[in-house]
Order: sequence, then C-alpha cells, then structure tokens
Amino acid sequence: MTREIIELWPELKWINDTTLREQTAKTWELALERSVLSVDDLNRIPFTLLVGPDLKVTFMEHKRSVVHIARDAGQKINEMYHGELSVDMDVLVAGAILCDVGKLLEYVLDENGDAVQGAYGKFLRHPFSGVSLAEEAGVPAEVCHIIATHAGEGDMVKRTTEATLVHHADFMTFLPFKERLKLKHL
Repeated sequence: MTREIIELWPELKWINDTTLREQTAKTWELALERSVLSVDDLNRIPFTLLVGPDLKVTFMEHKRSVVHIARDAGQKINEMYHGELSVDMDVLVAGAILCDVGKLLEYVLDENGDAVQGAYGKFLRHPFSGVSLAEEAGVPAEVCHIIATHAGEGDMVKRTTEATLVHHADFMTFLPFKERLKLKHL
C-alpha cells in the first residue's frame, strides 16, 4: 500500500480485514497508474460532470463523504436492528471506497485542465471499469457487487444490504445538487 493511497484514503484503516484493505488500496493504485488524473486532480475536480463547471465540491470530498455516511448508517443498523438486519462493515467500507474508482478511467482532462468524459468513458461507465479494476486486484465478489450496483446500472438487480447503503449514501449526496429546487426570494 503506497503512502499516496494512505494519504488519499485514511478511511482504509476502517477495514479490519488486512487482505481486503490491501486489495482495496491496490485497486486505487491500479486506477491511478492507468488514469491521466493525479491525486491533486482528484482533490480539485468537481465530483460530477452532470451539475456544472462551478461546482465546488471536489471528487474526493464527495467520495469521502459517501464512505462516512455509509459507515455511519451501517453502524446504526448493526446497533439497532438486533441482528435481524446486519451489515458487514468491512465489505461496506471497501465498497464505498471503491464505488467510483472507475471514474479515473472514465474521465480525462481537456485543454483547460477541466475533467470531461473521455472516449473510454463514453463506452464503459465507471461501474463497469471499477469492477474490472477491483477484480484485477483480487477484490471479492460481494465488494465488486457494490461497485457494479451503486449507480443506475444497479437498478436492474437486487442489491445486498451493503450495496443498498452505498447506493443511497451516494445518491443522497448527488441528487440534491442535480435536482435541487431553487426558490426565489419572495
């Protein structure tokens, strides 16, 4: 696990299973090796291309908030549902950290240094490329399921509890930007 990845993802320490933690970090290492984006870019580009160029929330701010929200929700479920509904916290955190890793292959930088969808991304959205990277790093199927189903592509299949939590954490921090109602002052 490189120092760069540890600094990018301090939340990796929340994954207790050492092998899964290393596989999760390895997936990010592979993505960064193959991407035109750098860690600095991830800390400056907007988290989505669908809202507009003036969005100030960065890719990493959004990604880390999704991990924190999903983890908090999983902890509450484990605490309050008496084992009737349980959450594998390692799978949840790894899936939340990895759900958008494929965007590193989907995005490129234009002549102004702005993130745009590249040719690869026009053919394969990030859930697909993310699963491919994760499988190459040895990430288990239950975590790859989260990557595959966190976005709209996942609406066609049944999601695990962990995948449902990541999906909702991601969309609850995306849809308000995309669909928020702008009220005029009366």
